Amino acid sequence: MFMLMRLLYILPLFHLIHSFPSKQPLCHDDESSALLQFKKSFIINKSVSLYDPIANHRIETWTLEGENSDCCSWDGVDCDEDTGHVIGLDLSSSWLYGSINSNSTLFRLVHLRRLNLADNHFNYSQIPSQVGTLSKLTYLNLSHSAFFGQIPFEVSKLSQLSSLDLCCNYDLSSGIYFLQFKQLSLTSLVGNLARIENLDLSGVNIFSTVPNIFANLSNLRSLYLHDCGMHGQFPIGIFKLPNLRVLDVKYNQDLTGSWPHFQYWSSRLEEIDLGSTGFTAELPTSMGNFGSLIALNFGGCNFSGSIPSSIGNLTNLIYLKLSNNTLAGNIPSSIGNLIQLAFLDLYDNQLSGPFTFGLTNLTQLVVLNLGGNHLSGPIPFGLMNLTKLYVLGLWENEFEGQFTISILKQNNLYFLDISANYLSGTLFICNMTSLHILDVSDNYFSGSLLPCLHNILELRMISLRGNKFQGLLPRSLSNCTMLEAIDVSENQFNDTFPSWLGNLPNLKLLLLQSNKFYGQILESPETNYQFPNLRIIDLSYNSFIGRLPLKSFRNWNTLKLDNEFHLTYIQAKLYSSDGTYHMYYNYDYTMQLTNKGLDIAYDKVQEFYRAIDMSSNRFVGEIPGYIGDLKKLHMLNFSNNILIGHIPPSIGNLTMLESLDLYQNRLLGEISSQLTQLIFLEWFNVSHNQLNGSIPHEKQFDTFENKSFKGNVGLCGNPLSKKCGDSDSSLPLPSTSKQIQDFAVSLFEFGWEIVLIGYGFGLIVGVIIGNIVATKKLDWLMKTFGIRQRTQEM
Repeated sequence: MFMLMRLLYILPLFHLIHSFPSKQPLCHDDESSALLQFKKSFIINKSVSLYDPIANHRIETWTLEGENSDCCSWDGVDCDEDTGHVIGLDLSSSWLYGSINSNSTLFRLVHLRRLNLADNHFNYSQIPSQVGTLSKLTYLNLSHSAFFGQIPFEVSKLSQLSSLDLCCNYDLSSGIYFLQFKQLSLTSLVGNLARIENLDLSGVNIFSTVPNIFANLSNLRSLYLHDCGMHGQFPIGIFKLPNLRVLDVKYNQDLTGSWPHFQYWSSRLEEIDLGSTGFTAELPTSMGNFGSLIALNFGGCNFSGSIPSSIGNLTNLIYLKLSNNTLAGNIPSSIGNLIQLAFLDLYDNQLSGPFTFGLTNLTQLVVLNLGGNHLSGPIPFGLMNLTKLYVLGLWENEFEGQFTISILKQNNLYFLDISANYLSGTLFICNMTSLHILDVSDNYFSGSLLPCLHNILELRMISLRGNKFQGLLPRSLSNCTMLEAIDVSENQFNDTFPSWLGNLPNLKLLLLQSNKFYGQILESPETNYQFPNLRIIDLSYNSFIGRLPLKSFRNWNTLKLDNEFHLTYIQAKLYSSDGTYHMYYNYDYTMQLTNKGLDIAYDKVQEFYRAIDMSSNRFVGEIPGYIGDLKKLHMLNFSNNILIGHIPPSIGNLTMLESLDLYQNRLLGEISSQLTQLIFLEWFNVSHNQLNGSIPHEKQFDTFENKSFKGNVGLCGNPLSKKCGDSDSSLPLPSTSKQIQDFAVSLFEFGWEIVLIGYGFGLIVGVIIGNIVATKKLDWLMKTFGIRQRTQEM
């Protein structure tokens, strides 16, 4: 009994002693030393960590002096509480720049279980094979860190891994991905990672099929294989993995498959992204069984048929993108059940009919994009309920009737594109203060614009092309200093040249074609309107007079562009978010330009492209010799004016010129042989002038046809039938500068209408009868009179 009492007394004391926390062991010296040597192998560069807004220099606190001498207290270092060994190292977004080689002291940390080096810059070094010595790793993240070359086979030996992320090691300027599978096959990797839960190989150059072995990974929760060069048939069994929540295989264009038809099975998948793959077939009614879905992206695939009404069962959906397919029929009314939907993107399909789904319940919508379909009827007033709307795209449909901008009560609307419909009415946008992109082109809007655009300071692009707007351009546009593109072509604006736009620092496109603009365009040092960033200006088919205004564009020589020789485009980058999911758009600015004798609708405008079109006005005088200073010019059109004098030989300095159109003027003299230096010239038209002498013969000039030179009675030589040396019965031409000037003045005083008679009936026929090349919106180009078909009479 005594012994029992004594034991009962001792036990609580023993428990009390062991309940006090023991002192955590200090970091091992060899591991402290390894970490400090690892630190010394890098340069700290703040610019290399791009993806964490609160990135910091974690290793700055690493030191063996003072209170921080214990490496277990260092930022980013995690130690085992019992042994003191370093088991975790998180240096993500730590501004590290340098290489990791096979001798790195990192690989002395053999007790590591978690290693995160994401969002640094490891100077295009290869992932060392010594990573295989870290055999206890369960988590490895080397994403966004500029690793290069082959992924070593030793990665597959990390059999304890539950999470592996090698995503997105690429060059920022070119977008080229660096990592590749060569020594290591995807089958070998997956076959050895039986415990894997999260696998992200996005952007790795794998170029293989998706092995069936993936369907055996019962622990897999997320699989990211986007933009990997995957091809062949996607194993349908992956959809049925019991723990899979995220499946992302987008941007594998040669990867084929179809939406699984599991009639009596309920999926637990939350995110499916098959965007820009070769998946095809119709969407089955059983897609309603995927009730856990939060995000679904089938954009840019080959799905056809109708959208099944069972889509209304996916009531957890926040993100739905079915754009760029061939889906047809009505939009099912059941989409109105998706009350949590923030992103609805159905553009570029063959959907038809009126709005059959109610917008009343979709109050969470941030993005609504239905452009590029055949939807019809009036635009519903239910739009006024969408107070969170950020992006509204209804372009290229068959909507009709009065469009009252007041139904859009969203003060935060960023993007509005209702172009290419049958909408009419007036434009009042004074309260849309957040607007960046406004495109109402190719409709039937009319009236004058209110002078309130100064309220929309963030405006970057405005397109009013192909309507019936009239009156003056609002001077308040000059306050929109972010503007990059202004297109008011094909309207009835009656105003002088808007020289007051010349101070806009970002303006790249200024398109005034086919209006009633008039008067001289004065250029003097006092005006100080330089258009510092302008790339393309189109003044054609107006009533401008006086001399050619070219001085403002002489800065094009000094204008430097990043990626001058890469295919970059003038565009706005759109970003929208509901706090959980994000959507990115590159909105390409478009234009219509008469180039190489044809009206061309451009889907995209190359950043480096430079063009001047001042055709079909009343410009007089000579072409100034300093035209040769515009050395980066690609297209030049002065046709249908009253220009006189010689063709400046300095045009031969425009070595990037692809199209030169001087048709229907009063130009004199010979064609300078210096123009044969234009080796990129594809279109050359000097017909219907008063040129004489022999046609040069070298390089591109040997490719031009008779029509490029006809109507010049003094010209001779190939390709004309008139050979040089034949008798010339042409009328004498004015030769002295005074005679030339008097000739031009007399033409101008007689008036434009009389001059047109002198040009002959061929011009009128050429303006009225022609054909159009359009790379976009061909179906609606023919239905609107705002876009004329033009060719030049040859």
